[in-house]
Amino acid sequence: MKHLIYILTFTLLLNCNSDNKRVEKQFPKLESNRYNVAFLIMDGTYNTELTAPFDIFQHTIFREKIKAMNVFTVANTDEAITSFEGMRILPDYNYVTDDLPKIDILVVPSAEHHLDTDLEDKAMIEFVQKVDKEAVFVTSHCDGAFVLAKAGVLDNSVSTTFPSDVDAMRTMFPELDIRKDVLFVHDGKYITSAGGAKSFEAALYLCEHLYGKEITQSLAGGLVIDWNLEEVPHLVIEK
Repeated sequence: MKHLIYILTFTLLLNCNSDNKRVEKQFPKLESNRYNVAFLIMDGTYNTELTAPFDIFQHTIFREKIKAMNVFTVANTDEAITSFEGMRILPDYNYVTDDLPKIDILVVPSAEHHLDTDLEDKAMIEFVQKVDKEAVFVTSHCDGAFVLAKAGVLDNSVSTTFPSDVDAMRTMFPELDIRKDVLFVHDGKYITSAGGAKSFEAALYLCEHLYGKEITQSLAGGLVIDWNLEEVPHLVIEK
Protein backbone atom coordinates (compact mmCIF):
# COMPACT_ATOMS: atom_id res chain seq x y z
CA MET A 1 0.00 0.00 0.00
CA LYS A 2 2.88 2.35 0.89
CA HIS A 3 4.45 1.72 -2.50
CA LEU A 4 1.17 2.53 -4.22
CA ILE A 5 0.90 5.85 -2.34
CA TYR A 6 4.48 6.75 -3.28
CA ILE A 7 3.81 5.97 -6.94
CA LEU A 8 0.61 8.06 -6.97
CA THR A 9 2.36 10.97 -5.25
CA PHE A 10 5.28 10.83 -7.70
CA THR A 11 2.88 10.77 -10.66
CA LEU A 12 1.01 13.81 -9.34
CA LEU A 13 4.27 15.71 -8.88
CA LEU A 14 5.31 14.91 -12.44
CA ASN A 15 1.98 16.17 -13.77
CA CYS A 16 2.26 19.37 -11.73
CA ASN A 17 5.78 19.97 -12.98
CA SER A 18 4.67 19.36 -16.56
CA ASP A 19 1.88 21.93 -16.14
CA ASN A 20 4.32 24.45 -14.71
CA LYS A 21 6.57 24.03 -17.72
CA ARG A 22 3.88 24.94 -20.22
CA VAL A 23 5.02 28.04 -22.05
CA GLU A 24 2.54 30.83 -22.65
CA LYS A 25 2.09 31.91 -26.24
CA GLN A 26 4.60 34.55 -27.22
CA PHE A 27 3.38 37.41 -29.40
CA PRO A 28 5.75 39.56 -31.47
CA LYS A 29 6.80 42.91 -30.04
CA LEU A 30 5.12 45.63 -32.07
CA GLU A 31 6.85 48.99 -31.99
CA SER A 32 4.64 52.06 -31.73
CA ASN A 33 4.38 54.59 -34.55
CA ARG A 34 4.74 51.90 -37.21
CA TYR A 35 2.35 50.39 -39.73
CA ASN A 36 1.07 47.02 -38.53
CA VAL A 37 1.26 44.66 -41.51
CA ALA A 38 -0.51 41.31 -41.23
CA PHE A 39 0.16 38.40 -43.60
CA LEU A 40 -2.78 36.00 -43.86
CA ILE A 41 -1.36 32.47 -44.08
CA MET A 42 -2.77 28.96 -44.16
CA ASP A 43 -1.83 25.46 -45.28
CA GLY A 44 -0.84 25.62 -48.93
CA THR A 45 0.39 29.22 -48.88
CA TYR A 46 2.99 29.71 -51.60
CA ASN A 47 6.41 30.69 -50.28
CA THR A 48 7.23 33.49 -52.69
CA GLU A 49 3.97 35.40 -52.34
CA LEU A 50 4.58 35.39 -48.59
CA THR A 51 8.32 35.90 -48.33
CA ALA A 52 8.79 38.48 -51.12
CA PRO A 53 6.59 41.22 -49.59
CA PHE A 54 7.53 40.12 -46.06
CA ASP A 55 11.22 40.73 -46.81
CA ILE A 56 10.60 44.11 -48.40
CA PHE A 57 8.36 45.37 -45.62
CA GLN A 58 10.52 44.01 -42.78
CA HIS A 59 13.57 45.82 -44.13
CA THR A 60 11.85 49.18 -43.62
CA ILE A 61 12.93 49.02 -39.97
CA PHE A 62 16.51 49.62 -41.11
CA ARG A 63 15.66 52.93 -42.78
CA GLU A 64 15.64 56.21 -40.87
CA LYS A 65 13.04 58.96 -40.69
CA ILE A 66 10.16 56.89 -42.03
CA LYS A 67 7.16 55.22 -40.47
CA ALA A 68 8.47 51.66 -40.72
CA MET A 69 6.46 48.44 -40.61
CA ASN A 70 5.77 45.81 -37.99
CA VAL A 71 5.30 42.58 -39.94
CA PHE A 72 3.59 39.48 -38.56
CA THR A 73 1.56 36.48 -39.65
CA VAL A 74 -2.04 35.59 -38.84
CA ALA A 75 -3.84 32.28 -39.31
CA ASN A 76 -6.83 30.37 -37.99
CA THR A 77 -4.67 28.11 -35.83
CA ASP A 78 -1.95 28.13 -33.18
CA GLU A 79 -0.26 25.17 -34.86
CA ALA A 80 2.34 25.46 -37.58
CA ILE A 81 0.98 25.77 -41.08
CA THR A 82 2.73 24.04 -43.98
CA SER A 83 3.34 26.03 -47.13
CA PHE A 84 2.81 24.53 -50.58
CA GLU A 85 6.56 24.00 -50.85
CA GLY A 86 6.75 22.32 -47.44
CA MET A 87 7.98 25.15 -45.22
CA ARG A 88 6.50 24.98 -41.71
CA ILE A 89 5.58 28.38 -40.26
CA LEU A 90 4.28 29.10 -36.77
CA PRO A 91 1.70 31.91 -37.00
CA ASP A 92 2.18 34.94 -34.74
CA TYR A 93 -1.55 35.39 -34.15
CA ASN A 94 -4.67 33.25 -34.33
CA TYR A 95 -7.36 35.51 -35.76
CA VAL A 96 -10.07 33.21 -34.38
CA THR A 97 -9.04 33.28 -30.72
CA ASP A 98 -6.43 36.02 -30.13
CA ASP A 99 -6.87 39.73 -29.54
CA LEU A 100 -5.25 41.17 -32.63
CA PRO A 101 -3.59 44.56 -32.92
CA LYS A 102 -5.11 47.07 -35.31
CA ILE A 103 -4.05 46.05 -38.82
CA ASP A 104 -3.03 48.91 -41.09
CA ILE A 105 -1.99 46.80 -44.06
CA LEU A 106 -3.36 43.34 -44.85
CA VAL A 107 -1.38 41.11 -47.21
CA VAL A 108 -3.08 38.05 -48.71
CA PRO A 109 -0.51 35.77 -50.35
CA SER A 110 -1.77 33.08 -52.67
CA ALA A 111 -2.51 29.59 -51.39
CA GLU A 112 -3.15 26.26 -53.08
CA HIS A 113 -6.92 26.28 -52.57
CA HIS A 114 -7.76 29.95 -53.07
CA LEU A 115 -9.85 29.07 -56.11
CA ASP A 116 -11.97 26.48 -54.32
CA THR A 117 -12.23 25.27 -50.70
CA ASP A 118 -10.53 28.27 -49.06
CA LEU A 119 -13.32 30.46 -50.42
CA GLU A 120 -15.77 28.42 -48.34
CA ASP A 121 -13.95 29.34 -45.12
CA LYS A 122 -16.52 31.67 -43.57
CA ALA A 123 -14.29 32.71 -40.64
CA MET A 124 -11.48 33.70 -42.99
CA ILE A 125 -13.75 35.69 -45.30
CA GLU A 126 -15.30 37.48 -42.33
CA PHE A 127 -11.82 38.26 -40.99
CA VAL A 128 -10.87 39.90 -44.29
CA GLN A 129 -14.09 41.89 -44.31
CA LYS A 130 -13.51 43.06 -40.75
CA VAL A 131 -9.90 44.13 -41.36
CA ASP A 132 -10.89 45.89 -44.57
CA LYS A 133 -13.07 48.34 -42.65
CA GLU A 134 -10.09 49.98 -40.92
CA ALA A 135 -7.05 49.03 -43.00
CA VAL A 136 -5.14 51.71 -44.87
CA PHE A 137 -4.18 49.21 -47.59
CA VAL A 138 -5.35 45.71 -48.51
CA THR A 139 -3.08 43.82 -50.87
CA SER A 140 -3.03 40.44 -52.57
CA HIS A 141 -0.56 38.41 -54.57
CA CYS A 142 -1.47 35.91 -57.26
CA ASP A 143 -4.71 34.10 -56.36
CA GLY A 144 -5.03 35.98 -53.08
CA ALA A 145 -7.21 38.26 -55.20
CA PHE A 146 -9.88 35.53 -55.22
CA VAL A 147 -10.12 35.83 -51.43
CA LEU A 148 -10.55 39.60 -51.65
CA ALA A 149 -13.16 39.17 -54.38
CA LYS A 150 -15.06 36.58 -52.34
CA ALA A 151 -15.04 38.96 -49.37
CA GLY A 152 -16.62 41.59 -51.60
CA VAL A 153 -13.95 44.22 -51.02
CA LEU A 154 -13.06 44.51 -54.72
CA ASP A 155 -16.62 45.19 -55.87
CA ASN A 156 -15.86 48.77 -56.90
CA SER A 157 -12.20 48.36 -57.79
CA VAL A 158 -10.07 47.32 -60.75
CA SER A 159 -7.85 44.34 -59.94
CA THR A 160 -5.59 41.63 -61.33
CA THR A 161 -4.37 38.16 -60.39
CA PHE A 162 -2.06 35.38 -61.60
CA PRO A 163 -1.95 35.75 -65.41
CA SER A 164 -3.33 32.30 -66.27
CA ASP A 165 -6.11 32.67 -63.68
CA VAL A 166 -7.53 35.98 -64.93
CA ASP A 167 -10.18 34.22 -67.04
CA ALA A 168 -11.15 31.95 -64.13
CA MET A 169 -11.54 34.97 -61.87
CA ARG A 170 -13.63 36.76 -64.49
CA THR A 171 -15.89 33.70 -64.73
CA MET A 172 -16.23 33.36 -60.95
CA PHE A 173 -16.74 37.10 -60.38
CA PRO A 174 -18.26 38.43 -63.64
CA GLU A 175 -19.17 41.77 -62.07
CA LEU A 176 -15.53 42.68 -61.38
CA ASP A 177 -13.12 44.63 -63.60
CA ILE A 178 -10.08 42.33 -63.80
CA ARG A 179 -7.13 43.32 -65.99
CA LYS A 180 -4.54 41.32 -67.88
CA ASP A 181 -1.02 42.23 -69.00
CA VAL A 182 -0.08 44.11 -65.82
CA LEU A 183 2.01 43.01 -62.86
CA PHE A 184 -0.09 44.91 -60.36
CA VAL A 185 -3.05 47.24 -60.09
CA HIS A 186 -3.47 49.99 -57.51
CA ASP A 187 -7.03 51.19 -57.07
CA GLY A 188 -7.78 53.19 -53.93
CA LYS A 189 -6.51 51.23 -50.97
CA TYR A 190 -6.35 47.94 -52.90
CA ILE A 191 -3.20 46.66 -54.57
CA THR A 192 -3.52 43.33 -56.36
CA SER A 193 -0.56 41.68 -58.07
CA ALA A 194 0.23 38.87 -60.48
CA GLY A 195 2.29 37.25 -57.74
CA GLY A 196 5.25 34.90 -58.04
CA ALA A 197 8.63 36.60 -58.04
CA LYS A 198 6.83 39.73 -59.22
CA SER A 199 5.40 40.05 -55.71
CA PHE A 200 8.58 41.98 -55.01
CA GLU A 201 7.48 44.65 -57.48
CA ALA A 202 4.06 45.17 -55.91
CA ALA A 203 5.62 45.43 -52.44
CA LEU A 204 8.24 47.89 -53.66
CA TYR A 205 5.53 49.94 -55.34
CA LEU A 206 3.66 50.28 -52.04
CA CYS A 207 6.89 51.38 -50.39
CA GLU A 208 7.49 53.96 -53.09
CA HIS A 209 3.92 55.16 -52.64
CA LEU A 210 4.49 55.55 -48.88
CA TYR A 211 8.14 56.53 -48.63
CA GLY A 212 9.24 57.87 -52.00
CA LYS A 213 11.71 56.75 -54.65
CA GLU A 214 14.97 57.16 -52.71
CA ILE A 215 13.96 54.96 -49.78
CA THR A 216 12.54 52.35 -52.13
CA GLN A 217 15.70 52.25 -54.22
CA SER A 218 17.59 51.64 -50.99
CA LEU A 219 15.24 48.80 -49.99
CA ALA A 220 15.54 47.21 -53.42
CA GLY A 221 19.31 47.57 -53.42
CA GLY A 222 19.54 45.89 -50.03
CA LEU A 223 17.91 42.82 -51.56
CA VAL A 224 19.82 43.09 -54.85
CA ILE A 225 16.71 43.93 -56.87
CA ASP A 226 16.77 46.22 -59.89
CA TRP A 227 13.93 48.64 -59.30
CA ASN A 228 12.54 51.19 -61.70
CA LEU A 229 8.79 51.73 -61.44
CA GLU A 230 8.62 53.15 -64.94
CA GLU A 231 9.78 49.82 -66.36
CA VAL A 232 7.18 47.75 -64.52
CA PRO A 233 3.86 47.12 -66.34
CA HIS A 234 1.27 48.35 -63.86
CA LEU A 235 -1.94 50.28 -63.58
CA VAL A 236 -2.86 53.01 -61.12
CA ILE A 237 -6.52 54.00 -61.10
CA GLU A 238 -6.85 57.71 -60.43
CA LYS A 239 -10.01 58.74 -58.60
